[in-house]
Amino acid sequence: MRFTWSGWKQSTAVRWILLFLFVVLFYTVLAPHLLPKTYDIQEGKRMERDIEAPTQIKDDKARIKAQEEAADRVEPMYTILAMRSEQLLEQIFARMEQLNQDDQVTTDNKVTIYRTEIPQLYNDYVDQFVRNHAGKDSYSSTLLDEMATTVKDQEYRIPEETYYKLPQLNVKQIADMQQVGLAIVRKMMSDPLREAETARTKVAELVNASSLSERKTREIVQELARFAIMPNKFLDTDATSEAKVAAKENTPEVVINQGDIIVHKGEMVTKELYERLASFNLLQDKKSYWPQLGLLLLTLLFLLFIYSFLDKSSGLNTANVRYNNAQLAMLLLIFILNLLIMRIVELTQTDAIPYVGYLAPTAMGAMLITLLLDVQLAVVCSFLFAISGSIIFNMDSNRIFDFNYGFVTTIVSFAAIFAIHRASQRSTILKAGIMVSLLGSASVLALILLGGELPEKTEMVTTIAFAFAGGLLTAILVIGLMPFFEISFGILSALKLVELSNPNHPLLRKLLTETPGTYHHSVMVGNLSEAAAESIGANGLLCRVGSYYHDIGKTKRPSYFIENQTNIENPHDSIDPKLSKSIIIAHARDGVEMLKNHNIPKPIRDIAEQHHGTTFLQYFYHKAWKQAEEAGEVTDFTEDDFRYAGPKAQSKEAAIVGIADCIEAAVRSLRSPTMETVESMINKIIKNRLDDGQFNECDLTLKELEQIAQTLKETVIGIFHSRIEYPEDSKPKERLA
Repeated sequence: MRFTWSGWKQSTAVRWILLFLFVVLFYTVLAPHLLPKTYDIQEGKRMERDIEAPTQIKDDKARIKAQEEAADRVEPMYTILAMRSEQLLEQIFARMEQLNQDDQVTTDNKVTIYRTEIPQLYNDYVDQFVRNHAGKDSYSSTLLDEMATTVKDQEYRIPEETYYKLPQLNVKQIADMQQVGLAIVRKMMSDPLREAETARTKVAELVNASSLSERKTREIVQELARFAIMPNKFLDTDATSEAKVAAKENTPEVVINQGDIIVHKGEMVTKELYERLASFNLLQDKKSYWPQLGLLLLTLLFLLFIYSFLDKSSGLNTANVRYNNAQLAMLLLIFILNLLIMRIVELTQTDAIPYVGYLAPTAMGAMLITLLLDVQLAVVCSFLFAISGSIIFNMDSNRIFDFNYGFVTTIVSFAAIFAIHRASQRSTILKAGIMVSLLGSASVLALILLGGELPEKTEMVTTIAFAFAGGLLTAILVIGLMPFFEISFGILSALKLVELSNPNHPLLRKLLTETPGTYHHSVMVGNLSEAAAESIGANGLLCRVGSYYHDIGKTKRPSYFIENQTNIENPHDSIDPKLSKSIIIAHARDGVEMLKNHNIPKPIRDIAEQHHGTTFLQYFYHKAWKQAEEAGEVTDFTEDDFRYAGPKAQSKEAAIVGIADCIEAAVRSLRSPTMETVESMINKIIKNRLDDGQFNECDLTLKELEQIAQTLKETVIGIFHSRIEYPEDSKPKERLA
């Protein structure tokens, strides 16, 4: 199974690797406290038992072999080039129209000219295509050479009798043939063609179904269309080579896994083997392997505890996951940091000051998980931190757990969760830290009193002080680590989102003062999108804040947007529709640049960039078409020229904001909205976007779209209640009576 970095967040292989890393983490952290450290082994004697690898060992030779096998599995890569061969056909018809009207050239000479020039036009078109794209596009010279060779090799040979028929055509016949021929070539060339002959066999059927009635014109346009059809899918050797290199680079390390047998029972301990065992620090006492097996089983139980919760709460094994690999990696990193800090504090623990373990900020992990992931997950992980703490800080070799530390860890973790789970400001973290300090101190005092005999006053005060300081240290570390996680994993915590929603933010103040209409529109979109997102379990707060910033680019040219055109003429009425299109489309790009300059997190920038997707500016397209038609000009643009640059929505939140944006503007434009018109309009907008493929790159389902439509309908009616007309009572008089 090939692994590509672009899809790592949903990759099953990556997910199992991360889960395996959880096992390694628990095993590594707990091993010094639960496993025997060394073995009594003598060089020159046979081993009396198997010895397993304590860590992973790279196998470079096996990896080289795996890389070669991965490269051999790579399939040849093909690239599709937009040949636009209908342009070649247009050149041929243009030459026919010119030459057939020249009375100075005899029919025989015209036949000779056609026989020479038409094949030459084919070769010239191919050569010009190569020149136009050489060194300018992403196409390599190797690919262009492959294209030229393949296209010329598959050139269609026009029958000789066709050349004799061409001079007999008049202007009207040529025009009719051109219309039919161009349509057929466009249709055939719209599909990937490795072999042009495959498409050429279908030409006769299409010609017969066309509007051409004369047999001669049908026969001629059939041959010319076959001539113009050429392959457009070509072998890309450079891309294939790059894919092979990538396959080699992505081949994981081949390792001798932790727990694999290094030395088998009965094997002679050679000098080389002895040195290898010495490098693993395994030489001294003879120990049993049962503790290792027990520790492995314990770590698997820890992992099963986490995995089961994630699986049951969000469908970890489904395509529509809430906890993707990025969040699983973040959870792993939180565990690493929390357990690592516990181990560091444990290094300072001695028989003289055993209570220093209470200084460890064990609630840090629970607090970070609450803020960054989920409250329920934090509760589950708190039990794991408590069990780990009771092992790490245990100083009694006659027992495995010291539940005094486990009890305190549980208390402070739950205190952190309950104090922080509705946090809206960073100052709440400090308040939660104080709460952790107080409850941690209280729990330690309770344990001291339950012991019966009170320790010395100094020792008791120091122990309680350590517990109190641990809570403050927890708050300090969480405040310091939050920006790291937000930036590294590209996420937005609720705290950050609430901060960004503050109307005093420079960008929001700019939006309010310079484009009040857009500001009001953004607020309304925020209300709509938040309700829609929460109805399907998406991030409603992200939708609301993203809506506030999604049209920030309009502040560059506020008067060109209708919501800001109060008591002024619409400037689009007096400028070219192509320029209007560029101005309208630019607001998404301008918004992203402004958000970057103000260090707004990427998820919000993505909403600003993607909320229009690649939708079509139909009004300006038809306006430009009409102007060109009235001026008698040939249009040099297509619908694609009047589309937003995109990309399409990559997340549910971006798609929802785009829908809400369109619906809010549409409702505001209705003069006398009714419940029926609002419902019909919402369904139409969502259907149009669905048909246009705007949701193809996000994971919205049809069921979710239906729920979004229903929620938006209810929210719109609630927001615009005073404007929307309700259906009249069919029998008001009877009901009054």
